[in-house]
Amino acid sequence: MPSWKLVSGLSIFFFGSLVAMVGVAYAMVGIPSENDAAKSQNNVYYWSNGEQMVATGTGVNRQNVTIDQIPKSMQYAVISAENKSFYQDSGVDPTGIARALVNMARGGETQGGSTITQQFVKNTYLSQDQTISRKFKEMFISIKVGTKLSKSQILQGYLNTSYYGRGAYGIQAAARTYYGVDAVKLTDSQCAFLAALLKGPTYYDPAGNESLDSTATPKANRERSEERWSWILEEMHKDGHLTDAKYQTAIKKYPMPDGRKATKGMTGQISYLADTAKKYVLAHSDITEAQFDQGGYQIRTTFVKKDVNALSAAVKKIQKARLDPKKRDLDKNVQFGAASVVPNDGAIVALYGGDGYENGHFTNNADTSGVPVGSTWKPFVLAAAMEYGTAKTSPDGLSPLAKYNGNDNLKVKNADGSYYLNKDQSIFRQRNESDHAWGYITLRKAMEQSINTPFVQLGMDVGMTKVRDVAKASGILDASFSTLNPSFAIGTSTPSAIRMADAYSTFAASGKHTDPYSVTSVNHDGQPVPSFTKPAKATQAMPENVANNVTDTLENVIKNGTGKNALALGRTAAGKTGTTDSNKSAWFVGYTQQLSTSVAMFREDPKDHKLLSMNGTAGVESIHGGDIPTSIWTEYMKVALDGKSDSGFPDAEKIGVVDDESGAPSPTPTVSATPSETATESPSATPSETYESPTPTATDTCNAFNSWKCDSTDGGTDGGTTDGGTSSSPSATESTGTTTRGNGNGGLVTGGGNN
Repeated sequence: MPSWKLVSGLSIFFFGSLVAMVGVAYAMVGIPSENDAAKSQNNVYYWSNGEQMVATGTGVNRQNVTIDQIPKSMQYAVISAENKSFYQDSGVDPTGIARALVNMARGGETQGGSTITQQFVKNTYLSQDQTISRKFKEMFISIKVGTKLSKSQILQGYLNTSYYGRGAYGIQAAARTYYGVDAVKLTDSQCAFLAALLKGPTYYDPAGNESLDSTATPKANRERSEERWSWILEEMHKDGHLTDAKYQTAIKKYPMPDGRKATKGMTGQISYLADTAKKYVLAHSDITEAQFDQGGYQIRTTFVKKDVNALSAAVKKIQKARLDPKKRDLDKNVQFGAASVVPNDGAIVALYGGDGYENGHFTNNADTSGVPVGSTWKPFVLAAAMEYGTAKTSPDGLSPLAKYNGNDNLKVKNADGSYYLNKDQSIFRQRNESDHAWGYITLRKAMEQSINTPFVQLGMDVGMTKVRDVAKASGILDASFSTLNPSFAIGTSTPSAIRMADAYSTFAASGKHTDPYSVTSVNHDGQPVPSFTKPAKATQAMPENVANNVTDTLENVIKNGTGKNALALGRTAAGKTGTTDSNKSAWFVGYTQQLSTSVAMFREDPKDHKLLSMNGTAGVESIHGGDIPTSIWTEYMKVALDGKSDSGFPDAEKIGVVDDESGAPSPTPTVSATPSETATESPSATPSETYESPTPTATDTCNAFNSWKCDSTDGGTDGGTTDGGTSSSPSATESTGTTTRGNGNGGLVTGGGNN
């Protein structure tokens, strides 16, 4: 055995070596300078062919100021909010670092454990990577900074290098950007607001930032910002940094900042293209928004210049021909959103996001949720029926030639034959547009003429969870789904135009789904960014023949039904029209084998961003998806497909059971004694899904995001609306947020009308 002298000697040697290593590491690190921080370069975006689209960021928006030019309230705001022991600590928080390291070792969240000193170091010297090695390096540098720089120098450096959003680095740029004043003139209240932004400007700027995250709506951001702003003021007051009188003055009114402004080069559709690409990069790499905005990135996009220009031109042409805001007030505040996706690939080749940042429209209408899709949802119901069948036909699927009851004011049944009841125990009834009675008709004919009642009952028979599953597999996001009730079958959900174009591309690709993407490569200073992930490979979302039969049915919509205006394309195409209750939105989504394109049209109140009726818009009684949206789609597709062959679609083989009585009432239908919210999807005794009843007829107090106002479980009055009432919207935790959109989509989640 080794002697104790040897053991103790080795221990002393190793301990001494460790101390020496720490000493060397400490000596080798330098002290960061705020003057070297945040040096900016351009970000350059390229079209799909490699041609430059736009260069953004001609120089970082930052001007350093000295500590005496920074109000005491700004200094104390960040101290009270982020590091109360700033003037007492050594510059590092050992407990916080240890906690962060343990989390990293466990594979959990790697953030946390940072003092103001450490944040200053991170802003100026290190990458934003959350790694163990960076934490150790940050600790050494922070300790050295804490011994070499005064607290005033550290605080000055931190406030001069922090990112406040809207491209503003440092307190002086932030003061000018948000309030149009120099930092020295900021009020106590404004200081607390700017300190709140440091939590994350994407989510705390009340102007919203839906181009990066759909939860960052203006209202949701305003609520988050106001909550943190008031908390910071309370902390400053508790910490003795604000007198009672100053606190009462500061807390009296939220200091709403100035609105966003378009940056150089970000005009027309370019602004929406660049922001869509930026959003994709941030979601598919470890690059932070602050890093990205410092520049030096080269982003190759999927956007085709010819197609983008064609889509914008199509919108403007039809808009000019059909709308006259000077002549008709009902033509004012009409908006469009559109997107075009390549089937079997997912590349977004074109989008139309709105009137442009330069016109104050900062919300990308192509990439945000909020506008119900109406009857364009019915193909997912049909696909679910063909794939899974009904309780009566299972395990066999149902044929599109099966007949369902197309009469108006239909009493809707659960899959077990009992009637679906409203909260007041009355039977829920579904209406058709114009109260038309069609009798028993095939699902193919019902799709052609966009009849509501067959698809509501079909959805109940198949099971709304199955409908949702098919839509989700096709690319619709969870956050877009509305409540699973009878109206779900006719389009109360609110996917974006991009997601609808992508979902229909699944039908075009014989059931293969690919996630939509807008970026093919990201370089930094000419070198590939290792963390950028490529688009996922295609998955089989539904059986080939199911998708092909949906396509065959949707071809008939254009040949003989509500989509006849698309015949002007002059080539094989499939598509579906959609119009919602009260005529608040109208859609057309259509595709060939080469391209899938969606077009949405809606009106919204510019003040509260709720959807408005389009009855009377364009001088007609009501707007339908087969009208203006289809005309825009056709104009665009003519140009986008010019020079491409008409390849048609694969033949659809016969599918499913043809049951002429599948939608007929039972001989003696029973009414549940209590509200029947459980539907049996198969003959087995196993319980299936639970439905929520549709809510009453919509009012303007219930919209796509404030779901707490959509809580009623009524199925609607016997008179009903075209959708049986509105459905509640996604929850506050889902990515559509909890409020109406900014200068874009939003408003009511109303139901699916015809056409």
